[in-house]
Amino acid sequence: MGSIKFYLSLFRRRLPWFMVIVTAISAIAVTVAISLPPAYESRMRLIVESPQIPEELATSTVRTPPMEQLQVMQQKLLTRPNLLDIARRLNVLPNTGELNADQIVEAMRARTTIIMPRGRDPLPLMTVSFEAPDARNAAAVLNEYLTLIQQEDAEFRRGRAGDTLDFFEQEVTNLGSELDLQSARILQFKQANSGDLPDSLEFRLTQQASILDRINDLERDIRTFQTQRGQIIQLFEGSGARAIAQERPLTAEELRLVELQREYDEALSIFSPEHPRIRLLQARIDQAQDAIINGDNSAAAEAAANGSAPTVLDVQLAELDTRLSALTEEKELLTAQIERLNESIERTPQVSITLDELERRFTTIQGQFNQAEARLARAQTGDRIETRSRGQRISVIEQPAVPNQPTKPNRVIIAGGGTAVGIALGLALVLILELLNDSPRRPEDLVKKFEIMPFTTIPYIQTRRQTFFRRSFRLALLLAIVTGIPAVIYALHIFYLPLDLLADRAMNKIGIRW
Repeated sequence: MGSIKFYLSLFRRRLPWFMVIVTAISAIAVTVAISLPPAYESRMRLIVESPQIPEELATSTVRTPPMEQLQVMQQKLLTRPNLLDIARRLNVLPNTGELNADQIVEAMRARTTIIMPRGRDPLPLMTVSFEAPDARNAAAVLNEYLTLIQQEDAEFRRGRAGDTLDFFEQEVTNLGSELDLQSARILQFKQANSGDLPDSLEFRLTQQASILDRINDLERDIRTFQTQRGQIIQLFEGSGARAIAQERPLTAEELRLVELQREYDEALSIFSPEHPRIRLLQARIDQAQDAIINGDNSAAAEAAANGSAPTVLDVQLAELDTRLSALTEEKELLTAQIERLNESIERTPQVSITLDELERRFTTIQGQFNQAEARLARAQTGDRIETRSRGQRISVIEQPAVPNQPTKPNRVIIAGGGTAVGIALGLALVLILELLNDSPRRPEDLVKKFEIMPFTTIPYIQTRRQTFFRRSFRLALLLAIVTGIPAVIYALHIFYLPLDLLADRAMNKIGIRW
């Protein structure tokens, strides 16, 4: 109980300082609460709506997360040009003409409040409010904000959709040109290497085998004709008919032999030497030769003396030589052809590699072109969706309204809060003063500080004069605070700046509206 009385006595001793702090701060708080201008606050609520067309049917190419879309709109809304234009056009601030651009922007941002929900998956909702001295101005500013937000949102989405469409249109055009150029390269390469393309390799291999077979047949025929020529020469030389044949014209038997020899040559070009027709012709030729050898040599000699026609041997040899020349020429032509085929077949792998590379490049470009065309189709759909405002968009769920009564300031809270702060600061001052004062005040303090036990303690007794002056000083100080603070505030209001404007500037500076 004694400790409580002691602390109460200390508080009574410091009561003047406590009253000074409480009175000063309370006076300021009450003055501010009274002098703050009334403020009207208008509010609107916006939400990001989902696309009106299901994404399973058609999707927009502008895929901005709803919260990011609101944040983008917030940053675009509070840009310097927008705020300056609205403030000057609507004359929002009471002293717009006296403020510079920075002060106007600062005041507009301080009066604008934008609230968005936070959390893991917040609802894409944005609340925008504006405070103004006039209720109509507050609603008018919010309407301007709403118009700007909707315009910026529409332009933002249409711009992105249009940019996407332009990009893919240009991409399709470029890939189409590149595809045409690659097609021309492939066509030019195929025309330049038409005989060496891998598509005709099987045909050329077949042709090569056929020509080789034909060359083998020609070589066999040539050898056969060369053998026949030698046999005919040997036959005429052995029979002694060579000299006679050189001096007389052909007889009927000899002409028959020539005709049989021609048929034999023609048949040999078609059938093999073992074929029955070839054997039959060979037998007839042998019979004709025997008839010629056993014939009348005198008739032959007489016929030779009467004319200058070629002999049987000359005719047969000329026929064989002509046939041999034709076969040899054909063989040379086929040999040249087979050489060209061999060169073409040897070049085919290299041509195939180059052609495959060109076609792979063509396939790659074709795939890119097809993909770009598909994306272009989606971009065209997305552009139509955004042009008709059928995609994700910001909608209004609460329109700006003209407030009926001021929403700020809450004068009771300001005055009461200021008084509470003054009381807290006064108590803090008393506590600090007592903690800094270490002089002994009780007998226990003497024992603790000097370690002696006093016989008795006599309190300090002031005279009446001292008590009068002390109380007069405290009363004068209290009166000075009570009258001085309002006087100073009044002087500021009259000679420097009206209190409402001064408070407005202070709130704009700190960014808090009471």
